[in-house]
Amino acid sequence: MAMGDPAKNLFIDYETYRTLEEASDTKHEWYDGVIYAMSGGTLAHGGLASRFIMALGALTSSCGCHVFTSDVKVRVLATGIATYPDVSVACGELQTDPADRTALTNPSLIVEVLSDATEAYDRGEKFAHYRQLPSLRDYVLVSQHEPRIEVFSRDGERWMLTVAHAGERAPLTAFTGALDVDRVYEGVTLEPRAARGTEPSPGR
Repeated sequence: MAMGDPAKNLFIDYETYRTLEEASDTKHEWYDGVIYAMSGGTLAHGGLASRFIMALGALTSSCGCHVFTSDVKVRVLATGIATYPDVSVACGELQTDPADRTALTNPSLIVEVLSDATEAYDRGEKFAHYRQLPSLRDYVLVSQHEPRIEVFSRDGERWMLTVAHAGERAPLTAFTGALDVDRVYEGVTLEPRAARGTEPSPGR
């Protein structure tokens, strides 16, 4: 889901944000007193998120894990950020923020479908926040332009990258299984790449 401009240029505490979010039809990311509207995605974005939910649901059907859509908020307690990943998976007992029972705090796997506007943020600052989640085992980045799935997996203090293309499978460590690239992208019409110099500017 793409990030927009800051909704307000004023400090908003988390409790106020939570109250506003409950009454809003638009999702917002919150960090350090600023809220950012999260805009809708492309058809490819929505299709890939949906395919991931189906694929992960099949992989986790017998292991006690829960697959969530972008309606579920994730909060990183170590940094404070609250955001809505495209897909998240939590294994074991669900844990939530004591100050916000709607915010999951122990995802085992997070999926973000990349967009031209937010790719740098998803790879950089946002991943830096997610790495502070002790429960997180896999961070999955998905291209809208070509069949490509990147999986960053935690290996002790390091994160190891596996890249899978058409005809390949991307192994996961959060639970037993691998993502079949062809099946994930089946039926999804990919987005053409933006012409050089016409890419939208990031919202963050």
